[in-house]
Amino acid sequence: MIRSVDKSGVVARIRLLPSLIEVIVNSSTAQPALLQTDFPDLELYASGKVRDVYRVDNEHLLFVATDRISAFDYVLGSGIPNKGRVLTQISLFWFEFLKDIVANHVVAAKVDEYPAHVRKYRDQLEGRSMLVTHANMFSVECVARGYLSGSGWKDYKASGSVCGIALPSGLRESDKLPEPIFTPATKASSGHDENISFDHMKKLVGAERAEQLRDLTLEIYRKASDYAAGRGILVADTKFEFGVTGAGVVLADEVLTPDSSRFWPADSYSPGQAQLSYDKQFVRDYLEKIKWDKKPPAPALPDDVVSKTSQKYTEAFRRLTGRELEI
Repeated sequence: MIRSVDKSGVVARIRLLPSLIEVIVNSSTAQPALLQTDFPDLELYASGKVRDVYRVDNEHLLFVATDRISAFDYVLGSGIPNKGRVLTQISLFWFEFLKDIVANHVVAAKVDEYPAHVRKYRDQLEGRSMLVTHANMFSVECVARGYLSGSGWKDYKASGSVCGIALPSGLRESDKLPEPIFTPATKASSGHDENISFDHMKKLVGAERAEQLRDLTLEIYRKASDYAAGRGILVADTKFEFGVTGAGVVLADEVLTPDSSRFWPADSYSPGQAQLSYDKQFVRDYLEKIKWDKKPPAPALPDDVVSKTSQKYTEAFRRLTGRELEI
């Protein structure tokens, strides 16, 4: 177990296995997978399923995206090479792309621009880290949905609505919605997202702030999904996290990554069923195939699943940004 402090200051326990505290090399990719960071001179502020967050000083945090991968609320016994680099570099791309809509918390992403006492950990930081302003985070995840999938599809089948938003009858799984909808969520103690109504969100953050975050979320989603569609990717849904710094409301954490979004290849889109995606599809399929009971210990992944998943993440980066991943 690793102690984690969430954005509300609540101490939680992240279920990591002892075998994760190491760096492994997968034989099929010949790329190292960073599963646990080790910065003895820095204070560990929080550790989640993927990111390790360190306190740099009173105003700044260091976000480091590892190559850990989770499924069914457990971190698995294998890492996905370069996954953390994909998550970081895609987020940096979107932070820059969206800065005309909302400011963000990024201060620097080049190790040479970090404080001297941080730069000595360069080998674990290159391409997968961000120095950010410490923001006071809102306790609500801001979700935008353009297509009917995941928990939204489950809610729709049960009630004909999603988070209290009534939708037309007769929609199929993966159908495009008449217009994007805002469906906020909170984190339960188990770590699962729990959909809530907009009225519930107002009670949590205040009516004026809730309306501001809703409008920002939908504006960001529309701009990003229009861009992604031109690159052959449909953004079915995505979640954002916002906080407040001296600059006001900022976009924070990760943005429009395969971990925080459903990315579907446009050329294979076929409504009425689940879609191919640029995320953990191969991992989920394998775990279902071996009939894992979703209890510890979490299994390791075979080389071919690791390799295919790593390729999927890297392909998403390349397609969205038009660049090669910095390794």
